[in-house]
Amino acid sequence: MSQVAPSPVSPLTRLRRRTFEILDGAVVDRASHACEIFIASLVVANVIAIILESVQDIHEAYEAYFHIFDLASVVVFSCEYVLRVWSYSEKYRGEGDSPWRGRKEYIFSPFGLVDFFSTVPFYLQLLFPGADLRVLRMFRLMRIFKLSRYNSAMEDMLEAIKSEWDSFSSALFLLMISCLLFSSLIYIIEGHDQPEVFPSIPAAMHWFILTIISGWGNVDPVTYVGTVLVIVTQVLAIALAAILTGVVATAYTAQVQRREAIYEMEVREVLADGVVTDQEKQALKVLQTKYGMSDEQVDAIARQVNAEKAEREKAEREKAAQG
Repeated sequence: MSQVAPSPVSPLTRLRRRTFEILDGAVVDRASHACEIFIASLVVANVIAIILESVQDIHEAYEAYFHIFDLASVVVFSCEYVLRVWSYSEKYRGEGDSPWRGRKEYIFSPFGLVDFFSTVPFYLQLLFPGADLRVLRMFRLMRIFKLSRYNSAMEDMLEAIKSEWDSFSSALFLLMISCLLFSSLIYIIEGHDQPEVFPSIPAAMHWFILTIISGWGNVDPVTYVGTVLVIVTQVLAIALAAILTGVVATAYTAQVQRREAIYEMEVREVLADGVVTDQEKQALKVLQTKYGMSDEQVDAIARQVNAEKAEREKAEREKAAQG
């Protein structure tokens, strides 16, 4: 029975696939690593430039250089965005998959939105020359979030909050109830003596939020009961901060352990047949990069899996010898 030869891949398709591998880190090699370092370094340089540009003397002295650097950065980031949209059609190459499936997934993903809005301020400034530069600069600072693509810390944090949302939402609900209760009490107690400070419950809520965040609401109570209430509010702020920190810290630790368990499971599957192919090595390397695991962690997992496999083989040999 004759076999149908696979259709040849066009040079454009190979170029698009290679572009996707480099930009997305689907293959960990020198090119993808160099691209990652270049984009990350450019993002850091942009953030530093935006900060320095906010200093009036530096801005006036080097305004032309800042503009040239921003122009070059926008060109790079715009090309990166266009290349990602173009190459993400390679993410899903199964039969019946649309090329726009991967593209739409990227465009509307958090990373895609960050990539888009990090370049929009430059074009808005061209379209609207009189726009407030401070507002545009704030949008340009969104470029710092591009670093999240190369570090899983923010993703881990969001996943941790999502996994412990019941506990987290309970703490937020307690904070809301406390805000309403203590704001009403301070308004009733201090409102007559300090009407300019506590003219209403919403104004008292502003005091409560400042007290929770900073430990002091910029107001000194003038009554004994008000002083006691402020002390209780400060103690409550410490307690709520401890609860929220404990919930997030526990969930974050669990998320990291979950990722290590997933990687360990992949290592066990690779070593199950005793043969590690180049494709399997590449897949493990990509997974290591995605999860942000160090070489020491990977080596420790591999040694543990190999030791357990050796013990099982030894036990099987002893059992066979006894039988």
